[in-house]
Amino acid sequence: MSAGSGQLGPDGDMTRIDFYVLAAGARGDRLLLTCRLAERARADDQRVLIHCPDLSNARHLDRLLWTYRDQSFLPHGLVGETNPTLTPVLISPNGEPATEDQVLINLSPEVPEFFARFERLCEPLDHDPAVRDAGRRRWKCYRDRGYDLKHHEVR
Repeated sequence: MSAGSGQLGPDGDMTRIDFYVLAAGARGDRLLLTCRLAERARADDQRVLIHCPDLSNARHLDRLLWTYRDQSFLPHGLVGETNPTLTPVLISPNGEPATEDQVLINLSPEVPEFFARFERLCEPLDHDPAVRDAGRRRWKCYRDRGYDLKHHEVR
């Protein structure tokens, strides 16, 4: 499926797209917010693919998922370094494995070409001006393609 078509996902519905924006004065960054979003999705027993083409950020996120909360554990790993069948939270540079289709968390500045295969897309944004500007461009792109977008301010 192409990103530009507003096509239906695997369940026959368009991908649900939610933007999560850290409120002014909120602590953390979008990587920490990504951990929170992944944890919430796992609480609903959903599989998560985190699209992170930046290898440095991917490795940082991998470490952060081990340590960000003392009371929880999210089974996760980098694609190519873990068994995807046994790992419900995957960090991928390119959308692989293609069998994942539940929750996508996008850490790329671009619209992922493969997002329409997912039931849900989460776009975490923080206070970084470049991150916010890229998020605004993605918002416009999704909106122009007919997606119903949701905005959530996170404290």
